[in-house]
Amino acid sequence: MTSVRTNASSMAALQTLRQVGRDLDTTQNRISTGLKVQSGKDNAAYYAISESMSSDASVYASISEGLTLTRNGISTARLGAESFQDLAGEFVDRLAFAQGAEGGMADIAGDLEGLVSQMRDIIAQATFNGTDLVNAAGATSGTAAVTALGVLTTSSTVSAQQTVVTGITRRGGGLSTTNSSFESVDLTRLMMGFEAIALNFEANATASTGPTFLQNVLSAADGLQAEAISANTRLGVVEKGIEQQQEFLSALVDNLKTGVGAMVDANMEEEAARLQALQIQQQLATQALSIANAQPQGILALFQ
Repeated sequence: MTSVRTNASSMAALQTLRQVGRDLDTTQNRISTGLKVQSGKDNAAYYAISESMSSDASVYASISEGLTLTRNGISTARLGAESFQDLAGEFVDRLAFAQGAEGGMADIAGDLEGLVSQMRDIIAQATFNGTDLVNAAGATSGTAAVTALGVLTTSSTVSAQQTVVTGITRRGGGLSTTNSSFESVDLTRLMMGFEAIALNFEANATASTGPTFLQNVLSAADGLQAEAISANTRLGVVEKGIEQQQEFLSALVDNLKTGVGAMVDANMEEEAARLQALQIQQQLATQALSIANAQPQGILALFQ
């Protein structure tokens, strides 16, 4: 039936044109933003999951940046420990030379005191951004003494535990941090041991018990050197662990971002092809609407 009041064909064509227009707007928006899910309206589940994953990625990135400061502090401490270790080796070499020396103990004592002074400077300088990992967290107390027979005793009463945040864990709706702990090294105690030997060296090396003194302080200094090597090694292990954790966090952030992209990013190839198809559909729908609107004109022929 043909009616001048109701044009069903025109309404159908108009509805199609409107739907094509909405689809075209959606496609153009995806192309301009690069996103197929921009809000909960587009896909509530994907949007909620992607926002949570994006938040985690941001937290992991921030933790990694914080670990950079920690790593730099440890690296500075390790460099200080390496230099301290080298000086400890020179100290032991001087004592080894003194074992068979015929005199010159005053000069050797001066060399030893000079090495101790360098050790003290290294400890003072091996800090980063206020972080001190070679001085037992800023230890200023401790004792060291050496007897006339070269028996060395040292003590320190400072705890040097360090804790850093290395990641996060989600369980249920809660969020918690994961931590890693390590101990800083106490080069001050070792320096005090070397200092006690140096300050008592000349008087005891030239005494009647000199040979025994020289043997014992060489053994004691060798033990201190071994501790310096151990301290350097421990700091190196901690630094490597921090680097590995940062590499893991970087890979984890990349993985989270990839997952978010898979859920919310628009496929530009598909959207480009869809845009061309919709533009053609829009042209055809416009022509169909024009044809449908012209149909009532045929009624005029009935009255001619």
